[in-house]
Amino acid sequence: MTIIYILIFIIFALIAFSVMQIRLAGINIKDFWSFIEANQILDKLYIFAKRYEKLTAQEQVIFLSEAEKVFSSFEKVPSMLWEDEYQKYLEVLNTYKNIRLDRWSTSNA
Repeated sequence: MTIIYILIFIIFALIAFSVMQIRLAGINIKDFWSFIEANQILDKLYIFAKRYEKLTAQEQVIFLSEAEKVFSSFEKVPSMLWEDEYQKYLEVLNTYKNIRLDRWSTSNA
C-alpha cells in the first residue's frame, strides 16, 4: 500500500515540476495546452497541404479556419518549442497563402 502512495506522490511531483517549468519559461498553461492540440492539428493539415489543389471550396474554407487556429496557438509559445515542426508549419503556411490568393483572385475575377 505504501508503494502506491509513493508512486502517486511521484506522479504529482512530476506534474507540479512540469507546470513549474512551463511557467518559468513564461508560457501560460492554457496556451501550452492549446499548442499541444494545435500540434496534432498541424499534422493533419500537413497531409491536406500536399494535395490542396484537389480540395473542394468547402474543404478549403475548413483548411483556412483550422490553419488560423494553429498559427494563433503557435504564436503564443516560443519558437524553440516547435522548431522540429517548422517544416510542417512552413508547408501549411504556404498552402494557406496559396488558397487565400486563389480565393481572392476568383472573387475578384
